[in-house]
Amino acid sequence: MVDDTSAYAPALFGSDAYSPAEIQDKVEKLGVKKARMPLMPELVLSVVAGGSIGLGGMFFCIVLGDSQLSYAVQRLMGGVVFTLGLALVMIGGAELFTGNCLIVMAWANRQISTSEVLKNWLVVWVGNLIGALGLLFLLWMCHFPDLNGGAVGLAMLKLAVSKVSPDGVTIFFKGVMCNLLVCLAVWLSYAGRSVTDKMMAMLLPVAAFVAAGFEHCIANMLFLPMAWLIVELGHAPTGIDVSAITAVNIAHNLFWATLGNIVGGAGFVGAVYWLVYRKGLGGLTPLPKAAATALAPAE
Repeated sequence: MVDDTSAYAPALFGSDAYSPAEIQDKVEKLGVKKARMPLMPELVLSVVAGGSIGLGGMFFCIVLGDSQLSYAVQRLMGGVVFTLGLALVMIGGAELFTGNCLIVMAWANRQISTSEVLKNWLVVWVGNLIGALGLLFLLWMCHFPDLNGGAVGLAMLKLAVSKVSPDGVTIFFKGVMCNLLVCLAVWLSYAGRSVTDKMMAMLLPVAAFVAAGFEHCIANMLFLPMAWLIVELGHAPTGIDVSAITAVNIAHNLFWATLGNIVGGAGFVGAVYWLVYRKGLGGLTPLPKAAATALAPAE
């Protein structure tokens, strides 16, 4: 019998994009490393990621504060500049909760336990929150909402109202759609061999989720508390109803957006690609013996 596995073997050198099978292999191995990272670097890199996504959100709000732009142009441009956040995470190196939903691929192989997955998600989510709030403090001290004669702050208030007003089911499905696109952006970035490749791969999926107004729980950790701070300190302009911007409604949004992000990333991207490239096609790298035994069909 001819062994044709070499046809699927990853090339060590070259300029072509990595294949989907090679990406799946990379994501599985990274999943194990991420789940077993020591607490200190895991938490610090999570803080970095929260701030990084916040920087993308900051850039987005500058575009949103220009009322002279048409709706489609404003959303498209805002989505493009928001890509800064994911680029800082993926190229600079950081731990982002939404991207880490892909570690379910290693979990599905029995290479990591359920408790390791949950611990990673909890630590990274909390670290992302700390990073986002830390950036919020810096931006507040810079008087960021006052840019463009206060138009940026007004845009953040309107954005926050639109995010906290919907019911939980709507926020959940917006979260699903968001992280489906974010994890596809992460997946495509792993295909690149250069910084340029990775940037271009992430651009359209990220721009699409931002332009469509989907819910990214980590980005909301900057948008919503910033709007709440503007309201609580009495800086909200007259003529806009900000009564919906409360701590309870912010928690409501983050809860449902987080659940939706898990389903969108882990279910619609991680599980689907695992089912095809590991379960269906066997993967490129043999699993550890224990994992392979667990996945083997019963006789």
